[in-house]
Amino acid sequence: MAEDVASRLRELGHQVEVVGNGREGLAAAFADAYDVLIVDRMLPELDGLTLVSRLRKDDVSTPVLFLTTLSGIDDRVEGLEAGGDDYLVKPFAPAELIARVNALGRRAKLGAAETVLRVADLEIDLVKRTVVRGGQKIDLQPREFQLLEFLMRHAGEVVTRTMLLENVWDFHFDPQTNIVETHISRLRSKVDRDFPGMLIQTVRGAGYLMREP
Repeated sequence: MAEDVASRLRELGHQVEVVGNGREGLAAAFADAYDVLIVDRMLPELDGLTLVSRLRKDDVSTPVLFLTTLSGIDDRVEGLEAGGDDYLVKPFAPAELIARVNALGRRAKLGAAETVLRVADLEIDLVKRTVVRGGQKIDLQPREFQLLEFLMRHAGEVVTRTMLLENVWDFHFDPQTNIVETHISRLRSKVDRDFPGMLIQTVRGAGYLMREP
């Protein structure tokens, strides 16, 4: 299957490398700059979840598409929480795979256009993967970083729960969990709690708003 996917992508002009197990994949992802990684969850030697989790812990932000037979909602949540950007279940239509790869590639290029975002005294560097408020460095988990980036890109706008599910977790369905609320709470505890003025505000019945206090 890997060779078939690679062949289809090459026909469309993509440069593709294929590795046979998770350990080789991890080494390759650290060694070279890729636009997109396609990762099977059920890999020999090192499973896909662990592979992606290690990449995110070391601030490798390359977009990841999980390709897997595990189709349950819990499986999807687990994959996205590990740092995946998209999740495609086997069997799949080749056209859908190609469309998703292209979308992730475009997202990576768009993100590179603007590398530093600022709201009041909060600054996020998308290249260095750093967050600073009032001169104080703030450590965020990969998903918290993505959530903050989305809020800052939409500063001054009301962002709905659905928008966050689709753009931060890539959920196009409601997982029926409090995943958004939990992450917003964690993010607030890091970027707002010990600083003057709340940047992340709740708009009752609508969503969230990031703006200068």
